[in-house]
Amino acid sequence: MAPSLQKIGVTLFASLFFVSMSVAQQQKLSAAQQEKIRLKNERREKINQLIKQEEEGALIYQKQITQGIHFNTDGWSVFYEKGKYKSITKTNLWWIEVGEHKHPKEEKTPTASSIQGFIIVSNYIYGKQNNLYDVKLGFGQQKLIGGKGNKNGVAVSAIYGGGVSAGLLKPYYLQIQNPTTRKQEDIKYANNDNLFLDPTIILGKSSFGKGFNEMQFVPGGHVKGALRFDYGRYNEMVSALEVGLKATYFSKKMPIMLLNPEKSLFFNAYISVTFGKRK
Repeated sequence: MAPSLQKIGVTLFASLFFVSMSVAQQQKLSAAQQEKIRLKNERREKINQLIKQEEEGALIYQKQITQGIHFNTDGWSVFYEKGKYKSITKTNLWWIEVGEHKHPKEEKTPTASSIQGFIIVSNYIYGKQNNLYDVKLGFGQQKLIGGKGNKNGVAVSAIYGGGVSAGLLKPYYLQIQNPTTRKQEDIKYANNDNLFLDPTIILGKSSFGKGFNEMQFVPGGHVKGALRFDYGRYNEMVSALEVGLKATYFSKKMPIMLLNPEKSLFFNAYISVTFGKRK
C-alpha cells in the first residue's frame, strides 16, 4: 500500500506542477497582450491629441531632419535637409545637396581587353570631356497646402527656395594603348586630341579617382520648387515622396561633351524619396 500511495503522491505533485506552469504561462501571455493593447491605445490617444492641437493652432513639432536621394532628369543627387517649424503650416528649411549633372548625349560604350591572359570588360563614354559635380547650399520654406487634420491621409506641402552652387569640373580620363609606344596610358582631353578620340585604341575609362587633383571650381546659384507628399503626417518619422523642378546657373559655360554646345544653365525635373524624423 505504501508504494502505491507514494506513486499516487508523485503523480499528483507532477500534475499540480504542470497545471501551475500552464496557468503562469497564460498569465504571462495575457500580460503581454494587455501591454500591447495599452501601447496601441496610447498611440491612438496621442494621435488624437496631435490632431486636436493642430486644429487649435498649436505647434505640434519644433523641427524636422530629413535626407534622401533625387532622381534627376540629368543625373542624380543626395541631400540632407533641416527644418524649423514657424507655424502649423510653415517651416523654414535649409539643405545641402551633392550630385552630378550628365549630358543627354552621354552613351556608354562597352570594351574588352586582355591583361595577362584575363579578359577585362569595361565601359566608357566616348567624347566625354569632364564630369560635372554640383554642391548646393540652399534656404527656403515648406508650406502646408493640403491634408490638414486627416490622420489617415497624405499631407501635401509646397517647397520653394534657392541658394548657392559650387560646380566642380573633373577631367574625364581614358585608358588607351599608345600606338607608338605600345604602352597603356591614362589620358584626358588636352593636347592628345587625336588619341583621345580614336576608338580603336581605347581600353576603357580610367579609375574613378583619376583627375580629382585637377578639379576646377565654378561658382553659381540655384532655385527650386516642389510638391512633397507626406504619408507620415502625424508620426515622428517623415516618409514622403517629392516631385519638383530645379534650375542651376554657373558663372561660365561647362564643357561636358565634345562636339556639343556648352551651357551654363541646367534645368531639370526630379522625383525623390525622403525620410527622416520630427522632434
